[in-house]
Amino acid sequence: MEVTRRRVLGSLAAWAVAEWASRHSFGLGRGRKGAGGPKAIVLAVGGIRSAESFSETGFANIPHLHGELLPQATFFRHVRNAGVTSHFNTTSSIVTGNWQRVDDWGRMPPATPTVFEYMRKSLGLPRNDVWFISSNKALTSRIGASSSFGYGPDYGANVLFPKQMMIDAVVNAASHGREAHTASRAAMAPELASMLDANNFEGLGWSVGGGAAAVDRRTKGAVLRAIEDLSRGASPVTGDEFTWLVALEVMHRFAPSVLVITFSDVEVAHFGSYALHLAGIHGMDSLAREVWDEIQSDPHYRDQTTLFVLPEFGRDFDGSPTNGFFNHRFDNDCTRVTWMLCLGAGARAGETVERPVQHVDICPTVASLWGLKLPPMQGMALPEIRL
Repeated sequence: MEVTRRRVLGSLAAWAVAEWASRHSFGLGRGRKGAGGPKAIVLAVGGIRSAESFSETGFANIPHLHGELLPQATFFRHVRNAGVTSHFNTTSSIVTGNWQRVDDWGRMPPATPTVFEYMRKSLGLPRNDVWFISSNKALTSRIGASSSFGYGPDYGANVLFPKQMMIDAVVNAASHGREAHTASRAAMAPELASMLDANNFEGLGWSVGGGAAAVDRRTKGAVLRAIEDLSRGASPVTGDEFTWLVALEVMHRFAPSVLVITFSDVEVAHFGSYALHLAGIHGMDSLAREVWDEIQSDPHYRDQTTLFVLPEFGRDFDGSPTNGFFNHRFDNDCTRVTWMLCLGAGARAGETVERPVQHVDICPTVASLWGLKLPPMQGMALPEIRL
């Protein structure tokens, strides 16, 4: 039985979502689907400059987006981030339709209601029909609901940070019987293996109750062999891939009406590695194609889903006083202007929109797919995206 690291993390993703659903009184069985009608998936990626993506010098980094998805898409060439170019503020702006200027690290909720709240309050959607799944630790559960009167947590989204369970495992392994701040890769293998035993799931802060906790013996052996492979230094699956595997499991179990996913592997740029930043772009490109393929292959999504793919912002230009591609804080078009691909039910294949649009336009555009008219906000529904 051939085992890949991706299959291992796919199994972990399934168990994690099952436990999360159990704790929140959701049904565990596959096939439990959300509301019928339109669906929207927003895939927001960290900072990517046009020079490394949709430009003559960048096409090689995005072969799937440029070569396969662009001909099927409505392409917005000029998408401006006019707000605070931090991750939490930008993503809050995308999901609220208003530029947010709150804490950069998610210690404060968005100041105005989110699309999740509008959708749930207007359409009566249950919580398992709106999800936010992120690779970025700054995007905490506060992104799911604002503090505004009349909405708030009772109408918020499910928010998941998939990497947390892996972080907990590493911290536990690194601190057991050794000096602080030291760890051995070999010592981490049995720690990760212990997650497969029903009595030890709680060590990560998550568990699977009842019969679901039993792991098939052959599957367990396969996973253990893959963990041993990891302990010998094999390349790990990336954080964005694990985030996608969790999102895929949510799609299979609940088929939510609104799903927002954020990827952040490109943010390795903060550590100064241009090569790893490009690898993050390549990875995002492949995963975006996987998201689209899943939409096309699943009858609960095909022909009724609109997919939005866009960077949160660009990055600073080379030679800037902020260390160029390392960061995304300089007030310049290189940092503020990005692009967006829209595919599926609400898009028109092969259409390019040259006029400037904004990140805050996404929230009212998503709502417009259901015919909802939202309160006045800074964003405006994009007329090019319609059912």
